[in-house]
Amino acid sequence: MARKKISLREFQQGVLDKLKAVTEREGAPPSSKLGLQVGQLFWLVDLADVAEVVPPPTMAHVPLSQPWFTGVANVRGNLYSVADFSLFCGKEPVATGPDRRLVLAHAKFKVNAALLVTRLLGLKHEEDLTSTAISSTAPPWVSAEYTDKDGTRWQELSMLELVNNQDFLQAGQ
Repeated sequence: MARKKISLREFQQGVLDKLKAVTEREGAPPSSKLGLQVGQLFWLVDLADVAEVVPPPTMAHVPLSQPWFTGVANVRGNLYSVADFSLFCGKEPVATGPDRRLVLAHAKFKVNAALLVTRLLGLKHEEDLTSTAISSTAPPWVSAEYTDKDGTRWQELSMLELVNNQDFLQAGQ
């Protein structure tokens, strides 16, 4: 019997739906934050703000662009502008390695933007985090800050603020 082929997006959505169903059945609120490591920093992003997370494909370099602008990537026939999120934040570039991922911004933002991150850390439960005051030096795309039980500092990324930020939109030099 032949199996029906499904796209990666359908598979990921099915996994997310199953996770939500399990947490709702167990009485726990569904976790909606995706943990990311970007260089030495730890970020949370709302799942509703992410289209999908994929290994980075080959990227076409764009001349006369900002150093943080990694290039353009073709993901299943759609072109995405790729930003090295660590370099954009003023840190060291994301190192090459098998764990690197592209976080694709959701289509609701009407930009084909992707963030290159060091690695994906999985779902994070808000009840395991303690809210802290946002640093006065935090960029405008930080919507909240937390610490976990191990003392690790997490920043929550507002994808809306990031993709509308003039510095982020100005990839040319």
